[in-house]
Amino acid sequence: MFMRLLLVCACVQGVLGQTTNTPEAPAATTPAKVAESRRSDSGLERKTWTVDGVERSALIYFPKDAATKDTPVVFGFHGHGGSARQAALSFHMHKEWPEAIVVYMDGLPTPGQLTDPEGKKNGWQGRQGLQGDRDLKFFDAVLETLKKDHKVDEKRIYSMGHSNGGGFTYLLWKMRGDVFAAFAPSGAFSIQVKSFAAKPAMHIAGRNDELVKFSHQERMIEAVKKVNGCDEKGTEWAKDCTLFTSKGGTPLVTMLYDGSHKYPQEAPSLIVKFFKEQVKAEQKKDANADTDTKSAK
Repeated sequence: MFMRLLLVCACVQGVLGQTTNTPEAPAATTPAKVAESRRSDSGLERKTWTVDGVERSALIYFPKDAATKDTPVVFGFHGHGGSARQAALSFHMHKEWPEAIVVYMDGLPTPGQLTDPEGKKNGWQGRQGLQGDRDLKFFDAVLETLKKDHKVDEKRIYSMGHSNGGGFTYLLWKMRGDVFAAFAPSGAFSIQVKSFAAKPAMHIAGRNDELVKFSHQERMIEAVKKVNGCDEKGTEWAKDCTLFTSKGGTPLVTMLYDGSHKYPQEAPSLIVKFFKEQVKAEQKKDANADTDTKSAK
């Protein structure tokens, strides 16, 4: 019964904003062509890429010393029907953490299975393989550019998003998990959680969510606790937040609030607090491999 509920609801996506028009895309290159950026009064730069012949865009905040100092990176993904501009206003991660590079990417028109079946509104692919993996490729292109042009701290790369954007954050956990130090999706879940590698995570859910049912998100939380090897009982971490520790260093924090599907205004500062506590561990060398090497000499 649980899997049926997940399959029915996995496609639920929040409607949060409107799209913006962009110029005609330049000719495609491989893997992506980066166009000249434009800076707005808010300190955000609009940059464009051509990925598989399609122009993609993002609003990015760069700290002044991002080219010379190891700098964390936060990706923030809007919900279905949203935009990078709307995500910047809702999440305002660049104001909460001005020392970090913050990336708000624009989705593309995407069909929804329960809403927007004609795909007139912007969104993100829901699973690997859909829409030719266009959004995973876009993410790869953006991260490649950031690493090329700035001094990215690869131990401190994070992803957060709401609704469909939270679902895409969970997809990044599955498909690009080794890139990230931690994740913070809200109003979302994934039916593929059992295949995730353990990672620090924060899940945000409204008890009266009318789109992504709270009961389904509760099951997602329990699944993440198992994947991360968390203790069954948690302790208070902040208002409405519970910390479930893990001996493996992959804790889960839940923020459960008495609200609807609307993104809670308290979330951004708490997400930044959580992200600052999480640094990706060094990849451990295989002790057996060292023993085998010595034995072979």
